[in-house]
Amino acid sequence: MNISATPSSNSTAARALAVRFVILLGFVSLFADMTYEGARSAYGPFLGNLGASAFVISIVAGVGELLGYGLRLLSGRFTDKTGRYWPITIVGYLVNLLSVPALALVGSWQAASGLVIAERAGRAIRNPPRDAMLSHASQQIGRGWGFGLHEAMDQTGALIGPLLVALMVARGGQYRNGFAMLLAPALLSLTVLMLARRQFPQPQRLEVEVAPAAASGVSRGFWVYAAGAGLIALGYADFPLIAFHFARRATFTSAAIPLTYALGMGAAAVSALLFGKLFDRLGLASTAFGVLAAAAFAPLAFFGSSGLAIAGVALWGVGLGIQESAMRARLAELAPHQRRASAYGLFDLIFGICWFAGSAVMGILYTRSINVLVIFSVAAQVAAIPLLLMKLRTPA
Repeated sequence: MNISATPSSNSTAARALAVRFVILLGFVSLFADMTYEGARSAYGPFLGNLGASAFVISIVAGVGELLGYGLRLLSGRFTDKTGRYWPITIVGYLVNLLSVPALALVGSWQAASGLVIAERAGRAIRNPPRDAMLSHASQQIGRGWGFGLHEAMDQTGALIGPLLVALMVARGGQYRNGFAMLLAPALLSLTVLMLARRQFPQPQRLEVEVAPAAASGVSRGFWVYAAGAGLIALGYADFPLIAFHFARRATFTSAAIPLTYALGMGAAAVSALLFGKLFDRLGLASTAFGVLAAAAFAPLAFFGSSGLAIAGVALWGVGLGIQESAMRARLAELAPHQRRASAYGLFDLIFGICWFAGSAVMGILYTRSINVLVIFSVAAQVAAIPLLLMKLRTPA
């Protein structure tokens, strides 16, 4: 069924269409996250087995993440300029997902590194147009709930993928087996993506009461909000650093550390639904409360015993869920309809640069003073709250 008509804002049918679209993209992301999050759980040891040094692995990961955020600005602007939401999204998913099973075929760390970076680049290409389409559909059902439902499905895949890879590696003894197995969820993701494209060729029509075109450029409110989000990113520790700390302090066994990551992904899925719904009902006050609570992950994870560390990882996941649900829903309210993809691309670039900078700072601080690292992490996140709560003008 090809659904291209503009829905009525008050119709039950319009809401049903919006829910169907969000769920379809949710399944796309669920299978996609099974693919690339499953692979990411094994990138480090796989590259090491091919002869890459720890320095090379860290550089590959850093370049991949930086490129993965930097390309989003270009992708978002190109999407808004051309209006070609689906072709850009599809190209991004093809590069993102097919790079993973291709790892099963490579024989050198150089080739594997190229595929790792390509996977990140593909994710960057498809995110801004996909998020823009989600923002159009979620207006009908509540943007917080729409983004929260999508993120919950996304994180469900992120939980399942690493567990599947661990199982395959345990049974077959080779990372290649795990990468090859990930071809199945990759193809499922692409199949659902094409189904969504066929049913909703013009998803922007799911958003009703669209305002006239605004002046070019983003508002001051966008920059204030992005600065707040950037502070959160600055203080958010990467899980590899947390996992390294767990291993160094013997907080958990090597076999148990991946399970703590799965716990974090599960917490992210639940919090995305909860705080997405709370955003629709209570606004940014609930988001600020969630950010404040999540900031406690650092002292719990870095100072606590195993029990407290588990609580820290759970709060770390809660923060991720908030970032991908309520915070992205609020961004849709600050960006004009016709510049939505550009706004998401620019926001992701700012967020990514701050995350990269914060990761570098915390990596240095870890070798010098864990106390200072924790203070830096908590202070940056708490400093973001006034900016998030500032009364910002929503574009007319």
